[in-house]
Amino acid sequence: MRLLVVEDDPDLNRQLAAALTEAGYVVDRAFDGEEGHYLGESEPYDAVILDIGLPKMDGISVLEAWRRAGRAMPVLILTARDRWSDKVQGFDAGADDYVAKPFHLEEVLARVRALLRRSAGHAKSEFNCGPVRLDTRTGRVAVDGNPVKLTSHEYRLLSYLMHHTGRVVSRTELVEHLYDQDFDRDSNTIEVFVGRIRKKLGVEIIQTVRGLGYLLTPPDAL
Repeated sequence: MRLLVVEDDPDLNRQLAAALTEAGYVVDRAFDGEEGHYLGESEPYDAVILDIGLPKMDGISVLEAWRRAGRAMPVLILTARDRWSDKVQGFDAGADDYVAKPFHLEEVLARVRALLRRSAGHAKSEFNCGPVRLDTRTGRVAVDGNPVKLTSHEYRLLSYLMHHTGRVVSRTELVEHLYDQDFDRDSNTIEVFVGRIRKKLGVEIIQTVRGLGYLLTPPDAL
């Protein structure tokens, strides 16, 4: 899953990015409204963390511009605790949730997980496909209850497919959502990671749809 953090405070921006990266997400960063607006409009993010008080272009204006342009990714806004009007403005502009400053990073992580689940049509933090279970809270994967050790890239790929079970996901979409903007993107690496995941899981849940991409489906559905 690929996220965008738009926050002008360098320390807070770094802390958010570090916590999200450690949780298994790919993170792009922006430090003002203009840069954030450009990235959010031009890159396919799964969710955005957006501060309200930004230089050059305030967060509300950024969010309104995204929604006018048809950008539908979930947005979590950061507000000052005593500014209830910011929260109202944020929701009216198209925000999906908010966190008031100061906050605990664990709360942000939990809210991001919830936004990603809801946007994919899931209610629980645990995803299941046949005997495979992926827990987004702990970042753990198991098959028939037995833990499976995946690299960070393998986990991200499997997690994205689990969030979109039953839908064909193209290699291009995977590349766009698994790597940040500075990564040297190569769709051939996706095939390598898929092969490794299949071998580690030991069950056929990732199907190759020739010419289209990959489909995650339970073994008994084949």
